[in-house]
Amino acid sequence: MTTTLILVCLTAFVTALLTFFSGFGLGTLLAPVLMLFFPVDEAIAMTGIVHFFNNLFKLFLVGKHVDKHVLLRFGIPAMIAAFIGAQLLLQLNDLSPLFTYTMNGAEFSVYPLKFIIALVLLFFAAMELIPSLQRLQFGKEHLVAGGLLSGFFGGLSGNQGALRSAFLIKAGLTKEAFLGTAVVVSSVVDFTRLSVYAERFSEAQLSSHSTLLIAATLSAFTGAFLGSRLFKKVTIQFVQYFVAIMLVLLATALGMGLL
Repeated sequence: MTTTLILVCLTAFVTALLTFFSGFGLGTLLAPVLMLFFPVDEAIAMTGIVHFFNNLFKLFLVGKHVDKHVLLRFGIPAMIAAFIGAQLLLQLNDLSPLFTYTMNGAEFSVYPLKFIIALVLLFFAAMELIPSLQRLQFGKEHLVAGGLLSGFFGGLSGNQGALRSAFLIKAGLTKEAFLGTAVVVSSVVDFTRLSVYAERFSEAQLSSHSTLLIAATLSAFTGAFLGSRLFKKVTIQFVQYFVAIMLVLLATALGMGLL
């Protein structure tokens, strides 16, 4: 338990610190780390709790700059799609393995949910590593579609930040409004998917992990606070490449059934 606590708290702290202004990364990296120790649906639910409370904390820092017009056009579709994605997560988790293979005498099973999450993570990594996709941005006329896409993937896997940023960055917002709007949308999606996951919280026995959840949340708070103070010393490009490389490694492990 001590090793798990240290690793999860360190991940929450570092990612919250590095990704404060990029708008994504905490849930993307924390969920796979938790998957090392817990079932997939339980790990995603636990990540959602930490991510949600961290977003509430960030609301106090940048939430006042939210653009209400963009929030409505982007946030409402995101909330609806997050509900659908979260419901799909619960269904996919009960499916049998897609396939099983043997490597070095050990047998590995690849489940549909992990395989889908791996594909999602690889897509987000590609958005940061492939030059043509790095420039993938969308105008205001695509805000509704962007909300649907980011919300759906947020509900399904907890990974919504890259798509959300790609759509909002071209919405004509100031830097402060971009950050504030992104945090509010992320909080709405988190609340929606957690309300769906709640039906399995008792099965997953998340209450038995309260110490871990509290410690991880406080670690994320600390990282977010320092991130808001030290952002000028850390480039967004560094954060994006760091997250992208981690995504590739974790997605490969998940897709191969190693995790």
